[in-house]
Amino acid sequence: MKDGVNGVALGVFVFFFLAVTVVGFMAARWRKAENEHSLDEWGLGGRSFGTWVTWFLLGGDLYTAYTFVAVPAAIYAAGAAGFFAVPYTILVYPLIFTFLPRLWSVSHRHGYVTTSDFVRGRFGSKGLSLAVAVTGILATMPYIALQLVGIQAVLDVMGVGGGENTNWFVKDLPLLIAFGVLAAYTYSSGLRAPALIAFVKDTLIYIVIAVAIIYIPIKLGGFDHIFAAADKKFTTAGAGGLVPAPAGQWTYATLALGSALALFMYPHSITATLSSKSREVIRRNTTILPLYSLMLGLLALLGFMAIAAGVKVTNGQLAIPQLFEDMFPSWFAGVAFAAIGIGALVPAAIMSIAAANLFTRNIYKDFIKPDATPKQEAQVSKLVSLLVKVGALAFVLTMDKTVAINFQLLGGIWILQTFPALVGGLFTRWFHRWALLAGWAVGMVYGTLAAYGVASPTQAHFGGSAKEIPGIGEIGYIGLTAFVLNVLVTVVGTVVLKAVKAPEGVDETAPGDYTADAGDAGVEVELPPATAGSAH
Repeated sequence: MKDGVNGVALGVFVFFFLAVTVVGFMAARWRKAENEHSLDEWGLGGRSFGTWVTWFLLGGDLYTAYTFVAVPAAIYAAGAAGFFAVPYTILVYPLIFTFLPRLWSVSHRHGYVTTSDFVRGRFGSKGLSLAVAVTGILATMPYIALQLVGIQAVLDVMGVGGGENTNWFVKDLPLLIAFGVLAAYTYSSGLRAPALIAFVKDTLIYIVIAVAIIYIPIKLGGFDHIFAAADKKFTTAGAGGLVPAPAGQWTYATLALGSALALFMYPHSITATLSSKSREVIRRNTTILPLYSLMLGLLALLGFMAIAAGVKVTNGQLAIPQLFEDMFPSWFAGVAFAAIGIGALVPAAIMSIAAANLFTRNIYKDFIKPDATPKQEAQVSKLVSLLVKVGALAFVLTMDKTVAINFQLLGGIWILQTFPALVGGLFTRWFHRWALLAGWAVGMVYGTLAAYGVASPTQAHFGGSAKEIPGIGEIGYIGLTAFVLNVLVTVVGTVVLKAVKAPEGVDETAPGDYTADAGDAGVEVELPPATAGSAH
């Protein structure tokens, strides 16, 4: 690692950071509605985004700074086993093609802002809705924290903030400034800010990856040398080379499948989806979003390049920023660092908005102030979005980065347990609301306890997300095992509850709601306060 501050790279980074800050505040005037005091406007951008805005927003939402840093870092540390992120992002798009348009349609018809809104309307259960909302908020918090970890990694490599012995305030001041700017323009502009900034972020990332995948191999002597160096490293380390051993194949497959099932359960994924203006926009996006998977595959190769370049770091999350620092001219290293930094701002903004919407609609409105006006909802959501970011910042500043990563893995286990209620509810009303709640509870408890029992070289608990699968004996993804238990309990519980004729909630949706498009007859997005209140 180079000593001192890389002034040129820092200057370029600050330039782009200031540019997107201006864009973030200007976004408040973009497509400004007559009545901006509602969650539809602040939290969903007026549900007005077309195909390309939605594509950039979803891409900026799903392919984050953490992706940019952590996926190649996993390759750098573990070899080809880290490539699980590539197949799971391929699996996810045919999956979401089947259910996201249905979710958009029913949400458009009834004015739903969150997945919990839909679950409450479909099953008539505030308890089940609350469970989905709390799970979403818990799973999102460490995810936001990891975006700040991505910014911090870039700042560390640029030499900003001083060394380990520097006063904590001076050391963390750049991160505090970045956080303050993010909080300010998210509060001001809502979802429109990350929607506009996503254009800058994704353009920078595509440019950086295109240059890196050509320029760095040329400097290193070609891909033959890169793969040979990586194979030598893992063979010497006793890992058997680049390809994972047969014992790791169950882990690889279950992690890829479980991650694919979980990705669009996250609140921020749904928030970006519901912001689009038509059902057809969602269908188009499921066909063009795989372009990001191509980018991800190329991005992952940077992990092998870091090995071949002789990058040595104590924190694996610094491997790719350090590779850029070592291989690129200072000015282009600044561009790469800006891509990572801005890549953190977009998802962090969407995630905080999504978590705030869940709290406002499914905790505040359902349980604290049922007669809240749309303006009051918007104000509460703005304030909660600030609190969510403060919590994530405190998480980053007070806890070890490895802990933050492992809590994000735990969040993936948790959010997967909302799949039966959300996706199951989009296709059938057969499941009983109490059985869904019981299945969710079993999945959450098993997943949390199983993850708690996983140790790593650096910590005694929550050291990973893979453990022996009961009854099979293979090591697999804890989240998928918990999901299977969740489904079994839900199915058995539904059969029993239906047999004893337990009361079922009222379904406020109709079959035609699931295929409706913009402009179709029915309840539209701009609901009057009385109607909106009756839907929740």
